[in-house]
Amino acid sequence: MKKKKNSPADKIQDLQYFGEFGGVNPSIADSTTFTYLAGKTMHDVFEGNREGCYLYSRHTNPSTSYLGQAIAEMENTEGSILTSSGMAAITTTILELCNSGDEIISSQTIYGGSFAFMQNYLPKYNIKTHFVDTTNLDEIKSKINKKTKLIYCETMSNPLLEVSDIRSISKLAKTYKIKLIVDNTFTPMIFTPKELGADIVIHSLTKFINGTSDTVGGIICSDEEFITNLIDVNSGSAMLLGPVMDSMRAASILKNLRTLHIRMKKHSENAKYLSEKIFKDGICVIYPGLKNHPQNQLMLQQMNQEFGFGGMLVIDMKTKQKANLLMEEMQAKNLGYLAVSLGFYKTLFSAPSHSTSSEIPENERKNIGLSDGLVRISIGLDNDIERTYKLMRRCIEKVNSF
Repeated sequence: MKKKKNSPADKIQDLQYFGEFGGVNPSIADSTTFTYLAGKTMHDVFEGNREGCYLYSRHTNPSTSYLGQAIAEMENTEGSILTSSGMAAITTTILELCNSGDEIISSQTIYGGSFAFMQNYLPKYNIKTHFVDTTNLDEIKSKINKKTKLIYCETMSNPLLEVSDIRSISKLAKTYKIKLIVDNTFTPMIFTPKELGADIVIHSLTKFINGTSDTVGGIICSDEEFITNLIDVNSGSAMLLGPVMDSMRAASILKNLRTLHIRMKKHSENAKYLSEKIFKDGICVIYPGLKNHPQNQLMLQQMNQEFGFGGMLVIDMKTKQKANLLMEEMQAKNLGYLAVSLGFYKTLFSAPSHSTSSEIPENERKNIGLSDGLVRISIGLDNDIERTYKLMRRCIEKVNSF
C-alpha cells in the first residue's frame, strides 16, 4: 500500500522538543503566571501587540503550546487551542462563530452531548439547529439559508459509524461562505479533514489521542485567524469562557501522542478482523471496513489508508435485554469493560441508546436507526485477536440461545 506523502505520523515524529535542561521530554511549565522585566512588555502582550511571551496559563503556557503545536501539525492546520474537554472544544467553537439569530446545520447522528447542546441549550440564545443526514448533500443544501453560519458533522459518526463526504460538504460550504466544523475524535490520523476542506477540526483528546482513559481534554485546530479570535482577551470565547487545560495533563497527553500511529493501526487491525469474522457468523455488525458498509468506497477515497478503518464497531443484538446481557457476559469473560468512552488499550463497550446517545429523543433515535439493541464497541490492543474473537463468539452464542 502506497504511503501518503506527509503522513500525520511523520509530522509528529519530526517535531523536536528539548527540555529546559536538555531532557528528551520538554519540561513541564508548572506555573499559572509568568514574570516580565518591563511593564511595557506586559501591556503589549495584553493588547495583542507582542507575541512569543507567556502571560497567564488560562491563555496558554509552554506545556499546552507543545501539545497544541503537535496536534496542529498532525491535522495540518496553522494553529490550535487546547480545552478542558471535547465538549468544551465543541461549545467554545460554536459560541465563537454564532450570534443570536444564526442557524446551524448538523448531522443527526452525533455524540449525545453535542446533540443536547445544539438542540436544548443554544435555543436560549436564539440559535437554531437543523439536524440532517450529512451523508446526503441534497439534505444539507435544502437547509442552507442566509442565516446559516456553519455545518457541523463527525468524520465518522457516533455511534452509527456513518462516514461523511467531507470533501463534497466542504465545497458546498465554501459556495455559501459558511464554516465547516468536523469532529475527528473517532478517526485521528485516519482522516485529515483540513486536507479535505474542513475549516475547523475538533477532537476529544480523552479518547484515542490520549489512549489511557486517565485524562479529559479537547482541542480546536484551525487557521491562525480563527485561533487568534478564540484567544482575544476582549471577545474570544476560549479566553472568556475559560476552558483551560492543566499543564500536567498536556504533558501527559503529549507523551502518549507519540505512539498514536502505532495504536491506531492496531485498533484498526483488530476491529477489522473481528468485524469480518462476526459478519461471516451471520451477526449484524456495522464497520466501515466491511464492503457492505454504505460508505466503504468513499472512506477508501478520502482516508489515510495506512491507519486502517478505525477501532470502532457496532453489533446489533436487536433488543435492549440482549444488548445488556452481551455486555455483561463479555465483561465477565474479561473481554473488556462495560463503560462509556473509547480508545483505551482494553476493549470498552456500551449501549448508546441508553448511555452516550440517550440525550437524543427516542423517536429521533428510531428515525436514524439507533435502536436499543446496538452495542458500540471500542476494540482494544489485544495481542491475540483470534482468541478474542473465539471468546466474543461464545458470548454472542450464549446470549442468542436465551
